[in-house]
Amino acid sequence: MGKIKVWDGFIRGFHWLLVGALAVLYISGEEGWLELHFVTGYLLLALMLTRLIWGVIGSDTARLSRLINPPAKVMSAIKGEDSSVGHNAAGSLMVLLFFVLILMQLITGLFTTDDILVYGPLVKFVSYDLVELAGTIHHSNIDFLIAAIALHITAIIIYRIKGKNLAKTLITGSAELSSEQPKMQPGWKAYIIFLVLAGVLIGLWGLEPLSQLVG
Repeated sequence: MGKIKVWDGFIRGFHWLLVGALAVLYISGEEGWLELHFVTGYLLLALMLTRLIWGVIGSDTARLSRLINPPAKVMSAIKGEDSSVGHNAAGSLMVLLFFVLILMQLITGLFTTDDILVYGPLVKFVSYDLVELAGTIHHSNIDFLIAAIALHITAIIIYRIKGKNLAKTLITGSAELSSEQPKMQPGWKAYIIFLVLAGVLIGLWGLEPLSQLVG
């Protein structure tokens, strides 16, 4: 058994940026800090889109295809019988759940309004009924996202008790495994994609809230 590289620089950064962005979005939404909420939402959308792109062109352990596993393999992972490099089958299922919930939260936010001050950038392109539906989903989906985060933290604690430090692996990018070294891609490529997407989204929708935020 030797130390091998499991996560590239972008996947490690993505995880911690995601944690920070979700915390900012939740607090800013609760406190009514709308400019910060919108700008952070656009940046997180750029980050999520980058992660999806990186899931096609990135490192072996970042590939989206590795997140899809048959139920039998998921059950094996729950029993501790899956020695996959990167996310095991159960962890992959949690990642997919997070992707769905986060993207649902971000996309519905683009169509949400309170009919007074808050207008998502895509509200004007759809019917009022669809806006109402998006708003309902946006406000209820956050509860499912919080529940998923709690489940995720619980799983990390359980793994830590069993002697597997998942958080450390996502900081260092390496783990003690007997497997072959997966093919890694340099993370800076993904960060360039992120910066481009962030610039486009802020340029399209975020200049006004950003100017109010920094002004």
